[in-house]
Amino acid sequence: MHWPRLSELSPAAVKALRTEIARKQSENKLVGYRPYKKQSEFHRAGAKYRERLFSAGNQLGKTWAGGFETAMHLTGRYPDWWEGKIFNSPIVAWAAGVTSEATRDNPQRILMGRINAIGCGAIPKKAIKEYSSKRGVADAIDTVVVLHGGGADVQAGESLIAFKSYDQGRMKFQGETLHLAWLDEEPPLDIYSETLTRTNTTSGIVMITFTPLLGMSDVVVRFLTERPAGTHVTTMTIDDAEHYTDEQRKAIIASYPAHEREARANGTPMLGSGRIFPMEENSIKIDPFKIPAHWPRINGIDFGWDHPAAAACCAWDRDSDCWYVTNIYRQNEATPVVQAAAIRAWGPWIPVAWPHDGLQHDKGSGEQLAQQYKRAGLKMLSERATFDDGTNGVEAGVMDMLERMQTGRFKVFSTCAEWFEECRMYHRKDGKIVKERDDLLSATRYALMMKRKAIVKPMQETEMRQRAFQPFDATIGY
Repeated sequence: MHWPRLSELSPAAVKALRTEIARKQSENKLVGYRPYKKQSEFHRAGAKYRERLFSAGNQLGKTWAGGFETAMHLTGRYPDWWEGKIFNSPIVAWAAGVTSEATRDNPQRILMGRINAIGCGAIPKKAIKEYSSKRGVADAIDTVVVLHGGGADVQAGESLIAFKSYDQGRMKFQGETLHLAWLDEEPPLDIYSETLTRTNTTSGIVMITFTPLLGMSDVVVRFLTERPAGTHVTTMTIDDAEHYTDEQRKAIIASYPAHEREARANGTPMLGSGRIFPMEENSIKIDPFKIPAHWPRINGIDFGWDHPAAAACCAWDRDSDCWYVTNIYRQNEATPVVQAAAIRAWGPWIPVAWPHDGLQHDKGSGEQLAQQYKRAGLKMLSERATFDDGTNGVEAGVMDMLERMQTGRFKVFSTCAEWFEECRMYHRKDGKIVKERDDLLSATRYALMMKRKAIVKPMQETEMRQRAFQPFDATIGY
């Protein structure tokens, strides 16, 4: 049988063919979903963590990610690249928003398509068996029966998803047994707790996708400060949204009220006066560059096991007195040998500043913690981190960092994503610094305190011999 080429078709036939292709694509968007890096991180975490928070700015793709993952679980249609949670049988799920109208306009729209185009959302049209309308809310859907597994006309079972809203109150979130709950925008703590309870017997998952405009609320504190076992946080900024150009990002950020910019653009909770470094991120973020050889270098390290051990590689431009954070390392439950190997990659000659707990002795070996890292190959300083006068106050160190940020003398390479995550959440409560999730910030502070011990890279013997026979060049200092 001869299939005609496109060039052999009439204009009307070509138009009809293209219309049919577009229709089929719009009715099976799930097959074409390709997540950004941060969306992939969020999905991947589902394989290990029951409770996930996706904190992101407005219109960056958080709700899109939540909707397409929900559609995969409902249908059992997982792409080859999928590394997240997998349900091998039909599920019962909820999707909820702040109000019934908000649920209709966001989770329902992403999953089902607009009311005049049902089947053009994340759930393929052929997988939607039936749905019922919600009473009292125009165009809102109550429940959907979704065909699970198999594909085409061969199905293994039926999943069920119900749309709910927080304004219904906690009582409406009782009773059901769930495999999945997707909460779009931040829920009250009682509703979150009730929803989580619905997934206990199935070891199901709960996802929250939100822009943190309510500040350090109970739910935010649970994920970002308390961090109970089984929770995971993904933070997505406007720089992670690949559908915007640099010019568009600048225009979008400028359009937000100043007090909302960090939340709406970077997914940072609005901490108000409680935030320790209330700087616009781009004022300290800088693209990586090769550090000049005459700039002194020093590393800072913060010891840890249950909480992450962290290290920051820093450079000091003495001429402008500007401090640069160029590399970072953060890892849970890693031995000194493992940590030292990662840190030595920055340069085994770079001295390492360390805090007072490095003087503590290991319960097993009796050896000082700092000595263990020295034995593992790090160039540990001979004394703990202090200022020139011998003090080591946290407040003084934090104020030094803040003053440098405010005067343009503190920069961080844009590749240090985890450093910025900590910076966004570093805050005070009742006037006191909350010492949580500050591992990289602490490592940076120790290095800055000991900047007097920073050194330039020692010349190798062959390099020294070569320079000895070269004429003096004032532009490079020899």
